[in-house]
Amino acid sequence: MDSKELAYYLEATDSISKPWLLVQLRLKKLEESRSMVSPEEYASILADIHEDLMNLGEWWQGREEEVF
Repeated sequence: MDSKELAYYLEATDSISKPWLLVQLRLKKLEESRSMVSPEEYASILADIHEDLMNLGEWWQGREEEVF
């Protein structure tokens, strides 16, 4: 699945408000653009995505039935 298909899926399933899925989209877009960015820029973007993911914390607590 490429980033366009993933974005379409997120829209079709009303998942655009789920930040953990938006992280997946950002990772997919970064993967697709890897050959067009410098290694330093790639590492910086990846670190930013990682930081955002870590800031989500334990988002699943109390929502296990919904998300798993």
